[in-house]
Amino acid sequence: MGFEFLTRLMEIDPTKAGLLALIGGISAMMANRGVAVFHDGLRPLVPEYLEGRMSRKVLATTSFALSFGLVIGFGIPFSLAAPIILVHSLLLGTDVIGTWCADSRKGFILSGVIGVVYSIALMAGLRSVVDAFAHLPVNFMNQLSKVGEPIIVCFALFPALVVAYQYGYRKGLWVLVVTLTGYLATQSLGAMSFGGRLSKPVNLDPNGIALLLAMVAMFYFAIKERPAKAADGQAPAVGANEMLVGLFSTRIQRIQKNIWYLVLSGGLVAVAGTMSFSLLAEGPVSLQLMAQGEGTSAMLVALARAISFVPLVGTTAIATGVYSPEGMKFVFVAGLATNNPWIAFISGCVIMFAEIRLLGKIAIWLDKYPGVKACGDHIRTAITRMLEVSLLVGGMMASNAILPGMGFLVVAGIYLLNRTSKRPLVEMAIGPIATIIVGILANVINLVGLG
Repeated sequence: MGFEFLTRLMEIDPTKAGLLALIGGISAMMANRGVAVFHDGLRPLVPEYLEGRMSRKVLATTSFALSFGLVIGFGIPFSLAAPIILVHSLLLGTDVIGTWCADSRKGFILSGVIGVVYSIALMAGLRSVVDAFAHLPVNFMNQLSKVGEPIIVCFALFPALVVAYQYGYRKGLWVLVVTLTGYLATQSLGAMSFGGRLSKPVNLDPNGIALLLAMVAMFYFAIKERPAKAADGQAPAVGANEMLVGLFSTRIQRIQKNIWYLVLSGGLVAVAGTMSFSLLAEGPVSLQLMAQGEGTSAMLVALARAISFVPLVGTTAIATGVYSPEGMKFVFVAGLATNNPWIAFISGCVIMFAEIRLLGKIAIWLDKYPGVKACGDHIRTAITRMLEVSLLVGGMMASNAILPGMGFLVVAGIYLLNRTSKRPLVEMAIGPIATIIVGILANVINLVGLG
């Protein structure tokens, strides 16, 4: 395995390795200085350390406790299913590296060096694991890639679920009707050549069009909702976010003071997220779509996810003075939309700069549209629920293809027993993890001559 790792290390694209190393290095250095961390749960703890209410050791230990399980149980299994790294695998690791290195000049430099090494090792290590699986008697990598197939179809349903959560079942049902109508209409149109004017007919993706229409319907409901008026019939003069901006203006200034680290990070992440590089994906859904060459659908998914993170990242950033290395995730949208490394870099830098400079104004704008703010929370919940179901179904389908009959049994058993565990795995990761276990089990059965 060590020789395999060294072989893969020599074979990886130096441009991609260099890009990932830069992202890993700068992210670890920002985590070391408390400028930016990826884990949303770690962000509120950083000012506790910076202001002397928490020791470095406690911060580092908490960072490890929050991130390690997600890297092993969530980031890496999804990354193994496609030749693209889920961003969680990289940036959760750099959170740990940055906080474990000392808060000093040497620690700052060391965190960058370790971040670079970790990034390259992650890239080479994942490829080594894939190659090792390929040499097994039962190569289940093709089946593993099928785990995410239901996601591509089911993802268009999440806006209907968001509307149902926020505005009730009936309105959610109407959005579902819009989604299905868009899918069927696009599918019935087929390839369009506009009367033969195009030499290459345009094929519209039914899933992408259905998702687009569903998102338009979702935001129609969200934008219609306005703040509740006071008893005298007048809107409140000061919203919650506006008060937050006033209270934590010094923490906003701290983020803006470190803007150039973040701008560089945003540009590099945007390049890594282009279809031409296909190096990083912001989430499991866009990862699966990118792996299948569905760049436009991946962009729509990334856009939906980015919108959902505006309230969370914006509010926590204002309250803590700590940002995220990928910002509000719009840099991934830029990468997928441009698909040109140079344009993606410039776009990512501009987006990150704008996010930070307008941080306070974005928060105040959300006060005027509480429906959008609530929508963000519901989007994350809806996507999680959709992923749990889709990946469980995908895991069962893939596992049954590896071990007919027994595959269903193993996945269902792991899923149900996980719910009884004192430290359960993230449910959406059960599908990929269970499929890997079934693949290993298939090889054991083959080696002992039972199948």
